Amino acid sequence: MAENPSMPVSCWAARPEDMACHYAIRQRVFVEEQGVMVFTDLDSVDDQKTTIHVVAARGNQLAGTVRLYPLADEGVWKGDRLAVLPRHRSSLAGLRLVRFAVATAAAAGGQEMVASVQTANTVFFERLGWYRDGPEISYYGLPHQPMRIALPGAVAAASGRPESPELLLPYMTAEDSPILVAG
Repeated sequence: MAENPSMPVSCWAARPEDMACHYAIRQRVFVEEQGVMVFTDLDSVDDQKTTIHVVAARGNQLAGTVRLYPLADEGVWKGDRLAVLPRHRSSLAGLRLVRFAVATAAAAGGQEMVASVQTANTVFFERLGWYRDGPEISYYGLPHQPMRIALPGAVAAASGRPESPELLLPYMTAEDSPILVAG
């Protein structure tokens, strides 16, 4: 499938019917592609009522995910499990997911957001207003940079689930057929 660089990227807080796709994208990126986790990347944070799972799509193709949740420190939110499928990494999906997470945490009353970012993505986050917050650390055996951003004044990230009743979750390779997801 030829990529259309002008195809809009939509982000939204996952609804119950979106969660299987949210988890499938994370599985593909963190377990199958990067080998960061062995069987699954799911953990107890996924079950917390305060965790917000976010999904992104380009047109009707699912593109990526991120999750965010408040920490015990008053006003501090954490963003993690940012995963963008390979065919969408040159699109705006990652940028839209990060901005959506920041705006969502700010709208919930957050004052700061923290993340541990794979070091290859540090400059990307710095361009979005994040700053380094301490020395590099090892997280699941990979180098990560702790980062932080102030949330007051965060740009609103208005978006929503695409109107299409069907979203496609492409396989990792071009030879495979996409999975059809009814909305």
